[in-house]
Amino acid sequence: MLPGSIQISGETLSSAEIRDICESLRENSVRLLSLRGCQLSDRDFGRICRGVAESHSLAQLNLNLGIVSNINRVKQLAEALKTNRSVQSLFLHGSPLTDAGLALLNPALSIHPSLVALDLGDCMLGDEGINLICGLLPPDGAKSGLKELTLSANPGVTAKGWGRLAIAVAHSSQVRVLNLDYNPLGDQVAGMLAVAVASSRTLEVLDLEGTGLTNHSAQTLLDMVENYPTALRTLILAENSISPELQQQISDLLSEDPSSQMVLVTSGLGENLLAETEM
Repeated sequence: MLPGSIQISGETLSSAEIRDICESLRENSVRLLSLRGCQLSDRDFGRICRGVAESHSLAQLNLNLGIVSNINRVKQLAEALKTNRSVQSLFLHGSPLTDAGLALLNPALSIHPSLVALDLGDCMLGDEGINLICGLLPPDGAKSGLKELTLSANPGVTAKGWGRLAIAVAHSSQVRVLNLDYNPLGDQVAGMLAVAVASSRTLEVLDLEGTGLTNHSAQTLLDMVENYPTALRTLILAENSISPELQQQISDLLSEDPSSQMVLVTSGLGENLLAETEM
């Protein structure tokens, strides 16, 4: 039987439900496990983590919206990921992780052989957390490095932290999708990101929605798109103070490549689509 998916959202999970999930994990019958926003006891979270450790089929683990709610759960998840070898996508969006929690999780992430997509949006990260993430980007031996990275809504990161990330993306990363929406980046950081995009051979999607950009950074992005061939296909600039004329110029240049698109109109706030889609 092909592995299937277990997707539960916003429910309080009973011990019986936890038992069934753990059995499915141990039997390698689950490829996608999503428990976003669910309520479960610390004991049951530990049981789930042991199931994740034993699973050889699990490719996507979605614990968005506060499931990893304390430092003990971070430690349990880290232990599970040290043993697990199959998880390709890990979503922790909306977890009170902080830099201290990421420091506990980082050793497991850095040695995981399959992890290519990581969502740490709205995880209360700062510059120290970004420093750790930079170390996850480059390929290392059999590891491919991260290909999809979401860091939306982490306002504690300063321009110094974002600058370091831009350098890491430019230098040695394989990142294809970078979501930085709803961070107060401003024009200075956008300029550094434009350099990173121009340097990267892999970056295809850049989400800068609601990041405090103005015509100044839009002009820099326009120059980049106009003068330097890049892998970039999708640039999201909604919810910024950018003139319609500049938006149209960038859009026209991207549209010369049929696979490119620029998203200028917001469709409302929502969870990262990547976090809800099986790879």
